[in-house]
Amino acid sequence: MPFDERMLNGMGVLIAIVDSGSFAAAGDALDMSQSGVSRSVARLEARLGIRLFDRTTRSVTLTDEGRRFYEQIVPLLNGLEDAASSAALGATAVRGRLRVTIDPFFSRLVLGPRLGAFMDAHPDLQLELITRDQLGDMVADGFDLAVRFGEPRSSTLIARKLLDTRIVTVAAPSYLKKYGHPVTPSDLDKGHHVCIKFRDPETGQPFEWEFHRGRKRVMLAPRGVLTVNDVGTLHSACAAGQGIAQILALGAAPLFADGRFVELFPDWADELYPLYALYPSRHHPPAKVRAFFDFIVSLTDGAA
Repeated sequence: MPFDERMLNGMGVLIAIVDSGSFAAAGDALDMSQSGVSRSVARLEARLGIRLFDRTTRSVTLTDEGRRFYEQIVPLLNGLEDAASSAALGATAVRGRLRVTIDPFFSRLVLGPRLGAFMDAHPDLQLELITRDQLGDMVADGFDLAVRFGEPRSSTLIARKLLDTRIVTVAAPSYLKKYGHPVTPSDLDKGHHVCIKFRDPETGQPFEWEFHRGRKRVMLAPRGVLTVNDVGTLHSACAAGQGIAQILALGAAPLFADGRFVELFPDWADELYPLYALYPSRHHPPAKVRAFFDFIVSLTDGAA
């Protein structure tokens, strides 16, 4: 299929419609009439031989074919925009809007306190940080980068591991005084111990507990009536003596140092939990994505 300037313009119109949510709003953003936007989309659909949008009087949504095409062209056009900026400025420019979806715990513990340095270094960048426990559809939701704990699901996203952190089993001194100190992981399955469960954001079910010692594995379903989906709540409930918890070793050193937590099974703490950065293109990501990725890497070096 021959490529021409009108096809490139049509791609720009397509992205504007998705970003703004309607043909009329896209026309305002591009200084085009609504009929001009419609004609541009019609030409692009004719060239591709597919329908890009499902349109009603109240909404405009991408068709399945339109979504696949959109996911392919966004990184390509971002790369073209980056190349044009670099040629015009004589260097790679970190500017424009950058949308990042990030794990709430990592954002609060590691990123938030040091974010000022990144913003000061890139004054032309507009950064949007959205904290949520589920990845969702990065491309459809308009995100350039994601930072997530856990092994990523199979997808077209590029996943770069940032670190591995240990999973440790802990309790407060007040809990141990009341219920006693379990000696082995199997003691948690004997009835009188209470565990605080943590919800897996991908499945909606509580995580199973794993205990690793070298090649040995012990797995059990935690006993307890409290399930949480927020690390801060998990820490505070455990520190109040409400139950035993499994937590990330990342950032936990102060909790042990001040006596709030006691590690229960240090010989069974070889399980590792990864942190990944994910982005949607195998091509060179835009400068703003590379800059933020490098910043995240600098924060995680030695942080596990």
